[in-house]
Amino acid sequence: MKLKESVQAWLNGALSDPIVKILAENSQLSKTQLETLLIDVLAENIGGKYLKYDEKARLRLTKAKISRGSFNRTLKQSKENVVKSIYTVLLLGYLGIFESTTLDPYIEIANKLKDYVEAHNDIPDNEKELRDHLKVIEIIREELEKSLKRLSKP
Repeated sequence: MKLKESVQAWLNGALSDPIVKILAENSQLSKTQLETLLIDVLAENIGGKYLKYDEKARLRLTKAKISRGSFNRTLKQSKENVVKSIYTVLLLGYLGIFESTTLDPYIEIANKLKDYVEAHNDIPDNEKELRDHLKVIEIIREELEKSLKRLSKP
């Protein structure tokens, strides 16, 4: 499979994940910014070689041709939004907001997300264990989706 096809297949899978959709809708990143950031961070890992920005621009899911400059502007915006989000978290921590019980549901969901990722990483080899494990992953995913949707409503 060509690099573009494999990167785009991975992007489509990641961006269609129900949990990613909920998280992305409630993040500081537009869909285009998230896609661009993912390409910048992950394309070289998937392709196994260094890519220039015009090559990365061609990996975008859009049918229209994206210039290197447009890709770089979107990438800059996404990185700025990520930094601002991190500074928001740091500010809230510094001001003692995290010690407030109102943030407990967000901390719980962060722990559930960690469990979900770990469950994906610990796939057993045994077929029966695998079936049971996949059921557990599905239950965690459903709980995550419900919790995230509930928390996304102010």
